Amino acid sequence: MSARKIGSIGSIDDQVTFKARQTSLELSADTVAIHKNGIEFRSPTPFKEWSEMTVALQSPGDGGKLHCAGVVVSCAGSKHTGYRVSMLFTGLSKHAQEQLNAMAYSDLGAG
Repeated sequence: MSARKIGSIGSIDDQVTFKARQTSLELSADTVAIHKNGIEFRSPTPFKEWSEMTVALQSPGDGGKLHCAGVVVSCAGSKHTGYRVSMLFTGLSKHAQEQLNAMAYSDLGAG
């Protein structure tokens, strides 16, 4: 899986919103890594593995919001150091997958 930090892509919004049942987080772009089929982020709170979540990302191409549903596949860490959460996207439309690929493989995000 290839990852790029959202913050290095430049034109993506400074915040990413994560929602899971009764939890909602707005995280700064420097705490997020985008992959072609998922996302990893640092969180001050843990998420249960296999929890379903939605994520809102701002597309670098057209500036529109990309809403992705997925499932938490890993959550490791502690309340003292924070948690590293890995999420796999599910049921992406062809258009959403193309936008996500552009984010993950953008020349602006090379590194």
